[in-house]
Amino acid sequence: MKGVVRFGVAMEEPLLKQFDGAIRARGYANRSEAIRDLVRADLAQVAWARGDNTVATITIVYDHHVRELTERLTAIQHDYGKYVVSTLHVHLTHHKCLEVIVARGRANVLKKMADEITRTRGVLVGNITAAPAEDEA
Repeated sequence: MKGVVRFGVAMEEPLLKQFDGAIRARGYANRSEAIRDLVRADLAQVAWARGDNTVATITIVYDHHVRELTERLTAIQHDYGKYVVSTLHVHLTHHKCLEVIVARGRANVLKKMADEITRTRGVLVGNITAAPAEDEA
């Protein structure tokens, strides 16, 4: 790998054994791959907390029989229209739908949008998954 820097990590043996078991269970080929993923995940959380430019998925499950719910969800997405990249709608059962909203923008704006969506009456489950987005040159 070009640009790779090697460094040492010291930790207690019981912790290392737990780590090795966890990464083996997840199918990692070696500790380095697992540590890189842990660092990326932590840096993503830091970027999110700072309000950096972010890409995110807002995933919700809702009862589409709740009166005016679909209209409210659509209105929120229109309010944040310049941040919404795409949506996916899936009918789970006669009453429940799953929706995935792909969004891009400042983390604080995306969090506000996700909060408005997930606290809407009739939304049963909601969460957001985010990753830093590289600013275009």
